Amino acid sequence: MTKLGQHFLLNKKKIGKIVEALDLKSGDVVIEIGPGHGELTESIKYHPPVGGSSIKIIAIEKDENLADFLREKFSQDKNIEIIEGDALKILPNLVNSTLRTSDVHWTSDVQKLKIVGNIPYYITGYLFRILGELENKPSLIVLTIQKEVAQRICAKPPKMNLLAASAQFWAEPKIVGYVPKKDFRPAPKVDSAIIKLKPFATASCSSDKYYKFIKILFKQPRKTILNNLVASIKHQVVSTGYQASREKIIKKLQEIGVDPQARPQNLSIEQIKELSKITAIDFLAA
Repeated sequence: MTKLGQHFLLNKKKIGKIVEALDLKSGDVVIEIGPGHGELTESIKYHPPVGGSSIKIIAIEKDENLADFLREKFSQDKNIEIIEGDALKILPNLVNSTLRTSDVHWTSDVQKLKIVGNIPYYITGYLFRILGELENKPSLIVLTIQKEVAQRICAKPPKMNLLAASAQFWAEPKIVGYVPKKDFRPAPKVDSAIIKLKPFATASCSSDKYYKFIKILFKQPRKTILNNLVASIKHQVVSTGYQASREKIIKKLQEIGVDPQARPQNLSIEQIKELSKITAIDFLAA
């Protein structure tokens, strides 16, 4: 493992699985996070996209020595650009605005843009937050992350959780393969998974309101939905003079097909989105 927490994937079959999941097409632009020694970069380079034309690869590497190594390795390929820096800081501007360098002038086309990477475990949560907040989301994201985290992201009822609710708000996730720890050098302590995310074109509800709501909903996941909402509404309406009414909350939940006594983990993503649209005043309305 490097000083930046990188574990390098060396299994060519697993690398091929990642490239296959990218569903490369003519004219695609692939942003790679943490290319390391360039094994995945090289595999993408030599994978013929549908349509026969070339693709562009923009690889973001934080390690200065690795960035220099990659520039030398791919110095003869004009379709591969190496950017030295922190992907967590660079990614939003790279996706949301025009990329300009000394030798490249590329205008972002989100329908052609894809993101890929073997992600250090410690940045996974922050990276997903950044991806979820991108103004212009790519058409496809394929990441290798910790197996347990990938399973939590893809969870469905009765195993819904805060991480799943956060990610499934903006994308449809799917695990396309698993990678045992022995396939990495150095080997991490846990297995990994290849997760494929297809971002939605538009959000079905307010993101700010939604994220605030799910933090309330999953704050105490062992409590019922009713009790979590009652506690939240009491806090919200105390200054307006309203008193939370359990009966009215129960009625409102039943109107949208939600069992008030169920746990948050039993809700589908569609039900969570619907609930997030309801305000405290809605619950208290006669």
